[in-house]
Amino acid sequence: MQFGFYYNKRKTIQALRYHFIAKKEIRLLIIVVNIFAIASAILFYFKKIRPEYFLLGSVLWLLIMLAIWYIMPYSVYNKTDMFQQHFIVQFTTNKLILESEAGTAEWAWQKFQHYTESPNFFHLYFNAKSFLLIPKDEIGDEMRHDIRGILRQIKKTS
Repeated sequence: MQFGFYYNKRKTIQALRYHFIAKKEIRLLIIVVNIFAIASAILFYFKKIRPEYFLLGSVLWLLIMLAIWYIMPYSVYNKTDMFQQHFIVQFTTNKLILESEAGTAEWAWQKFQHYTESPNFFHLYFNAKSFLLIPKDEIGDEMRHDIRGILRQIKKTS
């Protein structure tokens, strides 16, 4: 199976957000900051703490949400030249082949640790920090089903 694609900026940013929020350490950080913000709001309401602590919890929450939702995805998108190129990807039973103007790369399915699927992309992970996004826009339903069958060789994570 072979198809060509460009990365759509809006959808790619959303996929990067999905990647960051799916990280356990970031989810834990969000939970801890939310608990701190809620606890400080409750304690402030009952006049147990001064307003500065409530403000600190609110500012922390806002800064973390800004970092995760905007700063991190946009900085990765802007630093990665790959998102500006046209690609042709080929799925075979043994490997993935990715071609662009810059050259060709191929990976055996064993090189990938796991994959996830978001609404617009297949996320193929080499390790915890290195991954490849394959857009699903240019793929028909039947080809998506076939690709999912091939990807079952990789351990799926949710």
